[in-house]
Amino acid sequence: MQARLVEVQQLLKSDRIAMYSLLNTHFQGVKPERFEADLEQKNWVILLEDRETKTLKGFSTLLVYETQFEGEVVSVVYSGDTIVDPSAWSSSLLPRAWIASIHFLRDKYPNGKLYWLLISSGYRTYRFLPIFWKEFYPCYDTPTPPRIQVLMQFLAHTRFDNYYDKQAGVVRFPHPQVLREKLCGIPQERLKDSHICFFQTQNPGYEQGDELVCLTEIKEENLTPAGRRMWFAKASLGVAS
Repeated sequence: MQARLVEVQQLLKSDRIAMYSLLNTHFQGVKPERFEADLEQKNWVILLEDRETKTLKGFSTLLVYETQFEGEVVSVVYSGDTIVDPSAWSSSLLPRAWIASIHFLRDKYPNGKLYWLLISSGYRTYRFLPIFWKEFYPCYDTPTPPRIQVLMQFLAHTRFDNYYDKQAGVVRFPHPQVLREKLCGIPQERLKDSHICFFQTQNPGYEQGDELVCLTEIKEENLTPAGRRMWFAKASLGVAS
C-alpha cells in the first residue's frame, strides 16, 4: 500500500466518493451531506491506497490549527473520521503515515506545544495511544493532571460545544456514526488488556457512537519504543497541497 497526504480542498471528486463509500461500508448513520460538511471542517486527509489498483483502503481526516490557552499559543491536531478496511488491518501504514504527516505539518504549524486531540468510539483507535505514547489521557493507571484536564475540556468544548459532556468526558453527536454489527463490540479476550478494559469503563456508550475525548502531547520524549521506530522511520508519503 501507499499513503498520500492531501489538502482537503485538493481532493478529487473520485477521492471523496471513495472515502464516503468506505466509511458507509463500515459505519451506520453515514449521510452524504453530513460527510461532506464534516470533511469541509478539516484541512488535511491521509489516504491509504493499494499501490497497484489505487483502491482506497483507508483514510484519516485531520484539522490542524493553533489556538490560545491560558495566554499561550498551542498547536492542535484533531483527528476526525478514521477508517481502515479490515483487509488492511495487518498493515502498519496508517500509524507510519500519520506520524510522517505530523512531521510535515509541524513546519506549517510551528508555534507552541503540539497536542493530539483524539475522540474515540472504538477500542482499536484508543489502543493507538498506549502503543505509541508514554503519557496520554485519560489512562487507567495515571490520573489526568489538572492542567491537562482543563486543556482537554477547553479544546473539547471549543470544538464540540454542547455535544461535549464535561462530566463524562465524552462527545455525543446528534447523528452518531456507529460501527456496523460485524465490527462493533469488544471481544471478551481483548478485555484482558487493561487499556481496552479502561476504555470500555470510561466510554460505556461506545456502541451507540459516544466518543471518548483523549489528549497527548506530540513530542519525541513522549514516544514509546514502538513510537520512536515510527518517528524515525523513512516513511514514504506523497504530499498534495
